[in-house]
Amino acid sequence: MEIINLGKKNSIFNHFIREIRDIKIQNDSMRFRRNIERIGEIFAYEISKKMKYKNKAITTPLGISTESLMTEKPVLATILRAGLPLHQGFLNYFDSSDNTFISAYRKHKKEGDFEIKIEYLASPDLEDKTIILCDPMLASGSSMILAMEAILRKGKPKHIHIVAIMSSSEGINYLKRNTPIKNCTLWVGAEDAEMTAESYIVPGLGDAGDLSFGKKSE
Repeated sequence: MEIINLGKKNSIFNHFIREIRDIKIQNDSMRFRRNIERIGEIFAYEISKKMKYKNKAITTPLGISTESLMTEKPVLATILRAGLPLHQGFLNYFDSSDNTFISAYRKHKKEGDFEIKIEYLASPDLEDKTIILCDPMLASGSSMILAMEAILRKGKPKHIHIVAIMSSSEGINYLKRNTPIKNCTLWVGAEDAEMTAESYIVPGLGDAGDLSFGKKSE
């Protein structure tokens, strides 16, 4: 599995990462969502370089121009609800793509103990498609593996791009060991070394879903 960390190079991307981490800026949920969306747009631009292209003649008011155009449309997949602003960033660029939505939640059994459940999947046929699967946080990696297994119910993709803004080192290693789709690329914005017992990334940024849409009741 190829791993690409966009945060390792100096760019405006790192400015957006800094803002979504900052507790003073996080209080503005609209700004938080927009920064997540902008991060998704940058990821989309970088991933677009991996797509297939073909030259095509385009008629302008003054003549003919030959342009290199993308010949494939990736299917955009996201894990609800935290992934929605990130998904929108991708959809802004891949605006004619089909979409897949996966609902994953933590089922708590006792204090400090939980399991991840997939309860909903809405998706087109994914056989031999290129998939972009995004979730802002890759903590333990369990929900991402379950999402990939759910995707396989709709067909075997030819390639999957997994996108996480924040990732733990443990989550990356778990994904590398357990991915059910071998032909994949992992894109991250930042890798943090620590994770709490409740599977929150440290320093991370907190709960991306709550920061985007408000706290939910347990």
